[in-house]
Amino acid sequence: MRNRFTLAIAACAAASTLTMAQARRQPDWSGLEAETLRHFQSVVRMDSSDPPGNEKAVAEYVAQALRAEGVPVQLFESEPNRVNVVARLTGNGRKRPLLLMAHTDVVTVDPSKWKFPPFSATRDGGYVYGRGTRDDKSHVTAFLMVMLQLKRLSVPLDRDVIFLAEAGEEGSTRVGIQHMVAQHYADIDAEFCFAEGGAFTRVGGRIERAQLQSAEKIPHAIELTASGVSGHASVPLQGNAIVHLSAAVAAAAMWKTPIVLNETTRAYFTRLAAISTPQDAARYRAVLDPDSAAAGAAVDYFARNEPQHASMLRSSISPTIVQGGYRVNVIPSEAKATLDVRLVPGDDPAAFLEAVRKVVNDPAVNVAYAERDVRPNAPSASLDTDAFRALETAIKQNYDTVVIPQMSTGATDMSYLRAKGIQCYGTAAAADLEDGPLGFGAHSDQERILESELYRFVRFSWDSVINVAAAR
Repeated sequence: MRNRFTLAIAACAAASTLTMAQARRQPDWSGLEAETLRHFQSVVRMDSSDPPGNEKAVAEYVAQALRAEGVPVQLFESEPNRVNVVARLTGNGRKRPLLLMAHTDVVTVDPSKWKFPPFSATRDGGYVYGRGTRDDKSHVTAFLMVMLQLKRLSVPLDRDVIFLAEAGEEGSTRVGIQHMVAQHYADIDAEFCFAEGGAFTRVGGRIERAQLQSAEKIPHAIELTASGVSGHASVPLQGNAIVHLSAAVAAAAMWKTPIVLNETTRAYFTRLAAISTPQDAARYRAVLDPDSAAAGAAVDYFARNEPQHASMLRSSISPTIVQGGYRVNVIPSEAKATLDVRLVPGDDPAAFLEAVRKVVNDPAVNVAYAERDVRPNAPSASLDTDAFRALETAIKQNYDTVVIPQMSTGATDMSYLRAKGIQCYGTAAAADLEDGPLGFGAHSDQERILESELYRFVRFSWDSVINVAAAR
């Protein structure tokens, strides 16, 4: 009897060891670079500009690559040619699923401004050029490769791994994430999500820091409409609508909204201070006490010299559109301006609108939200989760750099998932610090990615998934 019991224990231990070995088995990354590049160039060469979208070609390509390896795939289409792909690898159910999300649409292009054709995926000087190389077909390719390798290596999983290649992120969310959340949420419901939104920064060829997006500001639009008496421009009028509008725009733009910290921004400035010069570190630490005079001085400095940091610390207003008048010699009776508003998570939109009305303080100017798709006012993701720790470990494995949580000033589709309770984190393939200012970043006319960093991003994505989803 004892021998049988001993043999049973030994068998269980052997099975457990085998499971761990399978989970930690590494793909032949150097041998997979050609396949990675083939998939990447293929999807970049498909024009999925939004509008009009036409993500169907990319979706079908991704679906076919997955089905060829036996990965179960579903296609969801709310409008013609606006297709979402959902693939799922089933785990043992011990933990709730992990969702990998990437969008297949890209912003529009002006081909005349490109050195290389925007949908050519041209390789030059170690880079691959093309619309979507950074936003977001690098994620599409990385997550595709992760799913293929999980299947090929039969990696045992403690949780299902779901891949959502979604349509419409660049302005048509009704056909993508909104449709999936409203109509097919059960197919993407997860505990954690990895998606776009981070910033892995290279300086002098070395990764200086890895910023993981764990929060994002919520976009709104406010319209200011000034009304007055029209008349001949040769007779200046006190009620000139353009004069009232100008004062209202200036007042709103100059308003210093309160400094607001959350778990993400507090960790961001704390960790950033630890790797900064003494002068910069003093400013980053100063904002950790929002009510202090030093914090106000630091944010004023950021507004002049580091505007992204200023925006991370408060709800922001940027005037973007002004409309008024139709002849040089006619005073118009109406003038309008649109303000791009980005609220920090948790800021009450109704209270903010009322505050803007008080700042404008002019009965001749109507202040109202414009009609537009409004992303949900989602909470920040927690930094105390298995997923965040898995990402930190994967960054150490692949980049050996400091990890800094980040609140994005822009918007991603993760807000729809965070509003449903999914803990979401944004990652990115590494890019040189100067790429954005030089016009090589996302949405630019020379969008590009370092080929070597694409391959490293695939490896990082694999390790992130293994760290949080592989059976233990």
